[in-house]
Amino acid sequence: QVLFGERIEPSPYTVSSLFCLIIDNIPYCNPGFPIGCYVTVDGKARDACVVNSEFNAKNTYYIFNHVDIHITYHSGENEAWDGGRLVSAKLEPKSIKHADENNPTCKGPPMDISGDLNNEVRILYTYSIHFQKNDTISWASRWDYILESMHHTNIQWFSIMNSLVIVLFLSGMVAMIMLRTLHRDITRYNQAETEEAQEEYGWKLVHGDVFRPPRAGMLLSVFLGSGMQIFIMTFITLFFACLGFLSPANRGALMTCAVVLWVLLGTPAGYISARMYKTFGGERWKTNVILTAFLCQSLVFSDFFIMNLILWGEGSSAAIPFSTLVAILALWFGVSVPLTFLGAFVGFRKEPIEFPVRTNQIPREIPTQTFYTRPIPGIIMGGILPFGCIFIQLFFILNSIWSHQMYYMFGFLFLVFTILVVTCSETTILLCYFHLCAEDYRWWWRAFMTSSFTAVYLFCYAVHYFMSKLLITGLASTILYFGYTLIMVLIFFLFTGTIGFFACFWFVRKIYAVVKVD
Repeated sequence: QVLFGERIEPSPYTVSSLFCLIIDNIPYCNPGFPIGCYVTVDGKARDACVVNSEFNAKNTYYIFNHVDIHITYHSGENEAWDGGRLVSAKLEPKSIKHADENNPTCKGPPMDISGDLNNEVRILYTYSIHFQKNDTISWASRWDYILESMHHTNIQWFSIMNSLVIVLFLSGMVAMIMLRTLHRDITRYNQAETEEAQEEYGWKLVHGDVFRPPRAGMLLSVFLGSGMQIFIMTFITLFFACLGFLSPANRGALMTCAVVLWVLLGTPAGYISARMYKTFGGERWKTNVILTAFLCQSLVFSDFFIMNLILWGEGSSAAIPFSTLVAILALWFGVSVPLTFLGAFVGFRKEPIEFPVRTNQIPREIPTQTFYTRPIPGIIMGGILPFGCIFIQLFFILNSIWSHQMYYMFGFLFLVFTILVVTCSETTILLCYFHLCAEDYRWWWRAFMTSSFTAVYLFCYAVHYFMSKLLITGLASTILYFGYTLIMVLIFFLFTGTIGFFACFWFVRKIYAVVKVD
């Protein structure tokens, strides 16, 4: 089935696409499809992906008003099914000045537009389809040629190797701390019982305060619950995408899977939030449950609803229908909220997480910290390495969202996701150890913020992408871009912060469980 000629109204996202072409569920709405070119006075063509030698007139505009569609199909002979199947489709835009509008042909000189551009110009748009039989390409691998035409594979492997180098460096640092420094510290601390007197120092010195409940424990527990919900949702979605269940051939399947998983994962969100809040010694369990079910979700939905109102006001076809918004609200209040309450009920019935050492009644005074062990510089430095693992992959993701380019490399994305999890964990553990050695026991919020600060670098990169790569003009379009970007930043903030916190939580409990404390 070939659908051609659907008009794309002017939108904040498409400034050079003129037609939308969908061939057998393979979309071609790419700004790389040029609408024309301009030949300057010096004879050089600009703003065109296709340059024809016949474009020889200087200071002239040429319109690409014809598209050659080359379709390759599998005949289906000797197969269980009957009939041909499309295995590839390629486009070639051309500029043709049709001599007879009633009987257009695919030949002729290029169509130029000269003179006063304010005058009315009549343009005839045509297309031609060429079918070619090819039984060597199977229908199951019909998306491979799109992947091969992207020319991004080498860059993707460079991104993976760059990330792996960072991970190996961090792994070596963490292994050195765990196997040498920590082992030496634990051995020295445990020998104190055999000696007459030995003054405590280093991270053992703060054993009576390291598990002191953090300030704003309610908010931290809510963030952890929502972050765990996002982490599980992202992992399952990418896993199914790698298996091919969420192929780009199934349009909208990726987003639908993510939304459904988010709704169904309200139980772990409520459980984690309630369990951590009870561990912090909190008693306002009703407020905790309500905030877990509504705080972060309300921020995302409010932002999304405002963006949708702007799309409605602009008359864009990208606006979500009101019935769809009602369905999302029904899933939120009818499924996600009850599951969150169920998870919180189970979490509050559990006993608080036990710590290996007792907490002193009087908090210990924190000594003056050096520059790199202070909270703000440590948090800023902690987000650099995780961002360095993803910034190349982030470029392709932003292209797929804002430039309508096809994203097909979920295997690379899942690998980068794994590297990001490892990098956030190791970075947080490394900095947490340095802070504890500096006798600063306030690690709860710092563990969360160290890795979650990667979201700030993500926002800065999105601003750079907006300024350097996009040609978005107008207040409404700018608000739409940054509105949707803020949703991405919030989700990434909760996701990375939760990874760093639980990695650090495991590390701190582990090291204080093996040291002997009176």
